[in-house]
Amino acid sequence: MSGCGSGGCGCAGTPEPAKLLTPEQQAQFETLAASVAAPAALAAPQPQGPVARVNGVALHAAGDVLDEQSLRQRACTELLRQEAQQAGLLSADDAPCTDGSTSAAAAAAIEQLLERELQVPEPSDEACRRYHEAHPSQYMQGERARMRHVLFAVTPGVDVKQLRLRAEALLLELRCANDGGETFRAAAAKWSNCPSGSEGGELGWLTRADCAPEFAREVFGGAEIGVLSRLVHSRFGLHVVEVLERETGQQPSFEQVRGAVALTLRQQTWTNALRQYLQLLAGAAVLEGVDIEGAETPLVQ
Repeated sequence: MSGCGSGGCGCAGTPEPAKLLTPEQQAQFETLAASVAAPAALAAPQPQGPVARVNGVALHAAGDVLDEQSLRQRACTELLRQEAQQAGLLSADDAPCTDGSTSAAAAAAIEQLLERELQVPEPSDEACRRYHEAHPSQYMQGERARMRHVLFAVTPGVDVKQLRLRAEALLLELRCANDGGETFRAAAAKWSNCPSGSEGGELGWLTRADCAPEFAREVFGGAEIGVLSRLVHSRFGLHVVEVLERETGQQPSFEQVRGAVALTLRQQTWTNALRQYLQLLAGAAVLEGVDIEGAETPLVQ
């Protein structure tokens, strides 16, 4: 799936692969950070590397070239699949796949394993209040922005540096343009991997709820109008975003959003617990061709 995650560009209607986690938990592990990939038109030829393995189990077919993020995703999932077998939650006959998929039985067993191993305490009222005070704009209600974007989407096995260089060059070009949006519309039609590219990158009016959480944090975290001064990272890739208009919302009281704040803190605690758990599993495993320690957050497919 590629897009901003909103219904405004039509991307939200694209089917996604089955997830092992809840939607809120899945969002914690899909942020791209720097490990994103370029459109095929920008890809540089890549040499065939060795097969990455977890305890001797191959994560991809020989000759396949995956970016580091995809390898980490597969390695984390394979670590959990093997641990589920060790714990007796999954049959020893469950066969690993080299295409990044897992069986339905493995998915269910991993969920069972995580429910058993990750204990997440309920956040205190004091902790919720502190978080709410430190992030006042996160729970703004009625806030929306009219925007357009150019998306450089995730494509495994391509040159990450080339993607970033192309995106940064376009960002600079569009920030310097002063032609009423003609340059932006042309760039979206040429480069964007989002269906909105055919409409000049137009996304229309969006609220936080319309966007992927990490995209919303970047776009709604300030009051900028125009082409944003930095690339916006999301689970879908790198975005050059122009905010055309903003409408401010209302700041709800803590009591009105206490449940949402508690959910955010629970997700953060769950993510930290999963990171520590995966580090323990990785420390006891034999990893070849993949570095889980290098991931900013644990990644589970």
